[in-house]
Amino acid sequence: MKILVTGGLGYIGSHTCVELIKSNYDVIIVDDLSNSKEKVLDRLEQITGKRPKLYKYDLKDKSKIEEIFKENKIDAVIHFAGFKAVGESVQNPMKYYNNNLVSTINLLEVMKKYNVKNIVFSSSATIYGNVGIPKYTEEMGRGKTSNPYGTTKSMIEQILEDIYNSDNSWSISILRYFNPVGAHESGLIGEEPNGIPNNLMPYIMKVAVGELEVLNVYGNDYETEDGTGVRDYIHVVDVAEGHIKALEKLEKENNGLYIYNLGSGKGVSVLELIHTFEKVNNIKVNYKIAPRRPGDLAIYFADPSKAKRELNWETKRSVEEICRDSWNFIKNNSERKSK
Repeated sequence: MKILVTGGLGYIGSHTCVELIKSNYDVIIVDDLSNSKEKVLDRLEQITGKRPKLYKYDLKDKSKIEEIFKENKIDAVIHFAGFKAVGESVQNPMKYYNNNLVSTINLLEVMKKYNVKNIVFSSSATIYGNVGIPKYTEEMGRGKTSNPYGTTKSMIEQILEDIYNSDNSWSISILRYFNPVGAHESGLIGEEPNGIPNNLMPYIMKVAVGELEVLNVYGNDYETEDGTGVRDYIHVVDVAEGHIKALEKLEKENNGLYIYNLGSGKGVSVLELIHTFEKVNNIKVNYKIAPRRPGDLAIYFADPSKAKRELNWETKRSVEEICRDSWNFIKNNSERKSK
């Protein structure tokens, strides 16, 4: 089967390409390199022994998407492409609505034209909004999102649902991730965010390699075991494997609309993650307690039981492995030496 992976050189996309190739899929990547690097293609070849075909195209140009579908007999699409910096989306919402929505609509229109109706969509737990209960289930549905990035994910989910309701010959899988972290065990691919990181682990890395003096821990007075916020961290390779399982289900079922949480189902506090990182890698991470941030929840994590039941998928990798693999990638690829 030929799989088109949009944003396939990005963080989760590149790890998914590795797992697709390992599972004997024929991978084609489209990526405009706005938040990724072309060297990742070389790394994919190093890891797998195969070099996926790359189109350096922007999905906002519909004619370029047509070109890909004309030149290749695509069987299914895994759609990662999109801007994802939460802070930037708040500062520049139109950039996010224009890019994420227009590119997706173009992609779906071309898929329909070429009768390619199998798609796995990279969504996010942000679509649930701040619901105030710790355990998130798919049945809760979409809530009020707190930033334009999350709103684009929610809108795309709605578009996909509307498409399926209008034509149920489509096969659609929506995957809502919690906090993907870690890197490939080879140390060749991992997370390299442009600008200010959105998530805790990249901040830990920046302190560990000496790019930042200190890590701010926002709030130590939550009603949690150590007072810091608790989140559901999931190894990026576990996330990638979830996409393979979702794709296999679409192949088997022929049509349907499926929604799954991808998470560990366990909460890890900010301090627990920091201390595990220090212990596993034998490196000190300087941190200080700062005031709570408005809107931050004390605790939330996934209920991944539906994915386990229907996809036979669950996380395999521990928090220790997450910390080890993250540091292995950074120390191999950072331009600055670690402390």
